[in-house]
Amino acid sequence: MIIYESKLEGTQNQYEKLDAAIRTGRFVRNSIIRAWMDNQIKSRNEAYAYCKTLADHPEFPWAKQLNSQARQAHVERAWASIERFYRNCKAKVPGKKGFPKFRKSQVRDSVEYKVTGWKLSEDRRHLTFTDGFQAGTFKLWGSRNLHFSQLNQIKRVRVVRRHDGYYAQFLIDHKREEKKELTGRQIGLDVGLNHFYTDSFGEKIDNPRFLRKDERRIKKLQRRLSKTQKGSKKRVQARNKLGRAHLKVSRRRNDWVCKLAQRVIRFNDLVAIENLKVRNMIKNHYLAKSISDAAWYRFREWLEYFGVVYGVPVIAVNPSYTSQNCSNCGQKVVKTLSTRTHKCPHCGYIADRDENAAINILKFAFKQSATTVGRTECEVSGEIPLCLVLEAEKSKGTPRKRKPK
Repeated sequence: MIIYESKLEGTQNQYEKLDAAIRTGRFVRNSIIRAWMDNQIKSRNEAYAYCKTLADHPEFPWAKQLNSQARQAHVERAWASIERFYRNCKAKVPGKKGFPKFRKSQVRDSVEYKVTGWKLSEDRRHLTFTDGFQAGTFKLWGSRNLHFSQLNQIKRVRVVRRHDGYYAQFLIDHKREEKKELTGRQIGLDVGLNHFYTDSFGEKIDNPRFLRKDERRIKKLQRRLSKTQKGSKKRVQARNKLGRAHLKVSRRRNDWVCKLAQRVIRFNDLVAIENLKVRNMIKNHYLAKSISDAAWYRFREWLEYFGVVYGVPVIAVNPSYTSQNCSNCGQKVVKTLSTRTHKCPHCGYIADRDENAAINILKFAFKQSATTVGRTECEVSGEIPLCLVLEAEKSKGTPRKRKPK
């Protein structure tokens, strides 16, 4: 599956109708969660039946205006969170088990259609919504061409609302495969904060620190937002400006790690990385902002995705003792975090700390690959899969009109 994304251009009245569809989808999802909490539904089929009851209820006339398959899609979202909670409880995951929560009203939200409720024009440049809200026809702005895909290949259409406008995401049933020549190179990567990563050949990639570079402007916008009155138009405008500033940082960061991951995959036949628990690492309040700005986990997701596309194995190894062990003799050499040079008293080997760790990561990957094939599937999480959204291919961007919300 791949995803193409285009911006929707319409009138303010059309955007308000999309907002109504998004609110209805959120209402359906929250109603399913409430019914489950009240022990009214106990299975997915009962959830589908309860969704039909909501649509026919006289107190909720707006629920029937949303396309029936769109309501089913939001039922699937709700039930997926319930199943995840049960799965974590069964596996006895330590800490919180992810109890399903109600989704609150926020700027970033979405509504999802399946194969009905929408229609593409013949030139693939206009999208029309045909459900009860009658949002009408929108012009599509983007650099991706939908002419290469048949209509029966488009399995879902998701409308995403962000601070800078509304977007349509097309989920296309297509398996991407790229040819790659063998290079004879195997590489181990050790990520860090001073440098984004150091590989087993000693090459270092600087950390771009996108958030740190724009932090001064973001703080200024946050101060402006805090001075506005709640519920006023000025506050809405200030919130959108702040949201667009964060979007700019996020998009630059994602584009950079995407291009870097693709380059690493194309020039190597095997990639070894650390299986870092980033969620636990950001609990350190002194380093949380820097770790989040580095986007290590997003880099790993792109590596795994391009590994599947180009047929390159990406192996995640246990990070224990990768920095402490000597890559030459294997003896343990205790070092503090401030010690940046590895000096082995046993064999006299001297190297950069991160380079030594990268070599150990590659060696651990060889041992692990002898007993397992490693990770061969791309595990993607979040609202937007990493299939093709903002993918780093050389293509000309189409100029588009930006309209504030």
